[in-house]
Amino acid sequence: MEQKARKKELQDFIELAGLLEYDHLAIAKIYRGHPKRLIRRLWQTLIPISLFLIGLGLDKLLGLLDNPTRVKERAKECAELFVSLGPAFIKAGQALSTRPDIIPPLLLEELAQLQDQLPGFESKLAMACIEEDFECPIKEIYKEIDLEPFSAASLGQVHKGKLINGESVAVKIQRPGLREQITLDLYIVRIIAEWLNTNVKLIRSDLVALIDELGKRVFEEMDYLNEAKNAERFKKLHSHNKKIAIPKIYKEATSRRVLTMEWIDGVKLTDLKAVRNLGIDPNEMIEIGVNCSLQQLLEHGFFHADPHPGNLLALEDGRICYLDFGMMSNVTRESRTGLIQAVVHLVNKNFDKLSQDFVTLGFLSKEIDLEPIVPAFDYVFSEALSKGVGKLDFKAVTDDLSGVMYKFPFRVPPYYALIIRSLITLEGIALSVDPNFKILGAAYPYFAKRLIEDPDPSLRKSLKEMIYYKGNFNWERMEELIETANSNSKLDLELVIDQSITFLFSERGSTLRQIIVEKSILKLDDLGWKLLKKLKKVILSPIKSIKNRKQWAIKHKVLLELEQILELKSLLENIPGFKMKLIFGKMPRILGEPDTRRMGYRVFKGVTEKLMVRIMKKRHKSILKT
Repeated sequence: MEQKARKKELQDFIELAGLLEYDHLAIAKIYRGHPKRLIRRLWQTLIPISLFLIGLGLDKLLGLLDNPTRVKERAKECAELFVSLGPAFIKAGQALSTRPDIIPPLLLEELAQLQDQLPGFESKLAMACIEEDFECPIKEIYKEIDLEPFSAASLGQVHKGKLINGESVAVKIQRPGLREQITLDLYIVRIIAEWLNTNVKLIRSDLVALIDELGKRVFEEMDYLNEAKNAERFKKLHSHNKKIAIPKIYKEATSRRVLTMEWIDGVKLTDLKAVRNLGIDPNEMIEIGVNCSLQQLLEHGFFHADPHPGNLLALEDGRICYLDFGMMSNVTRESRTGLIQAVVHLVNKNFDKLSQDFVTLGFLSKEIDLEPIVPAFDYVFSEALSKGVGKLDFKAVTDDLSGVMYKFPFRVPPYYALIIRSLITLEGIALSVDPNFKILGAAYPYFAKRLIEDPDPSLRKSLKEMIYYKGNFNWERMEELIETANSNSKLDLELVIDQSITFLFSERGSTLRQIIVEKSILKLDDLGWKLLKKLKKVILSPIKSIKNRKQWAIKHKVLLELEQILELKSLLENIPGFKMKLIFGKMPRILGEPDTRRMGYRVFKGVTEKLMVRIMKKRHKSILKT
């Protein structure tokens, strides 16, 4: 009987080891058949968790939690508890660190510092794993391999080695029995989440869904074939960027538990002295990293969700090398567009529309009353925005926003949680280089560039929102947008002009064409008439400087918009690569459009009619005087 039970247990764990995708039902079925193993692990986990909660409860009764220092101590103790309980709990803590809708701000701060580092495991187990996966002696794959690991984390460890052909490689080997340990802990954590969802009404978010999402992510990380595929996709997407390096993957020496990749000699971005010793400016490295992250997020929709210092290296040739592609995430086109639209509404301080963006992005349900959330956004953002978007303190704003999310019925989508984690980590690296670094200030030029260049109809609408205020064209905002977009990277001006022309003469541009015609008639009529009246004064009072010209233009409001157009022209001429011939070169296309002739005729007709009306009115007044 005992032998039969052992045989069944062995079969079940062979089945578990072969489970390639997270399936909570399959996991539950297996562990329900092995109550002893489950009870043993429950004892190991629930006892320390219970002791911590009892201590927390006593603090609450004694009023000790009114002391911020005590709260911070308890938060730190909680983070240490996650680490002591093993890999699944470390991953759970990291996942919770990006969930301000569930976790109070002080605990968020502690969980955000959780390090995915554990002591290495025995070398003989690592070597046995290689031989088991490839069904051959190690010497047939590697010419040599260091027995001592170079680094170790919760899921595996890395050894330095050489292939048979002599190429240096990094060999990542998974912890033995990891899948069984992770699945058992996920099963236990899911049971706890179910109990909390049922019995603790203060928690609005679905903790079970969070654990299931975590399980899916961890299973993806445990599959090194998946990581190899991610690395190759990432490399292909960034192949045009000569400042980004990605290690080569050796498929013939890669399995689900063993990953062999090119060995990269570099230094951590946070080691400023070592970076400078390479003859590299650390600030330039940060700029490359920020632009690459924004490109991943807003352009490709496939981003590295774990850019911690150990995964970003500065290379001798001035490139940044990305490592570890186990934790990647996808962002849909709609979500990417939604994020840019949210930035537009934030910059415009349009908190009504910003709250709607949070509904669109999946943070709030459509049934939620947004009215009380709008003043909360106003409180969080208005003062911070008064200094300008480029000086926004991302961490401070995020902390304040976490309080709002904890107070109101927010539910943070998984993709956004990973984005926040990625940006906070990146900002942390950047702050070690430049204490005054502002991630939003660095990101805004990229947002502006996308807003100007992207032909997406939704972003065209957002661009219009950005540069129109109460129906009037805001030249100053347009100037600021172009200047910002060009500050970090050269705008593709020809692309912008082509897209603008295409949009203007498209079906969607009919409203804009109508506005241009109406404004042109009004301005040409007004400008022409008043310029004639002011001609004598203009001749007698020459404008000698741009400053005086602007003061004169403000004094004579009729010419204000003409002055702004001249300033915008001056701004464009200062942009690298801009030449007036770019505009003149498009004239044949513009003049060849049937709508151009129709617009010209309507403008001529409108100005003529208004001129005739003015003449008739003036003549009528003259007759009345005589």
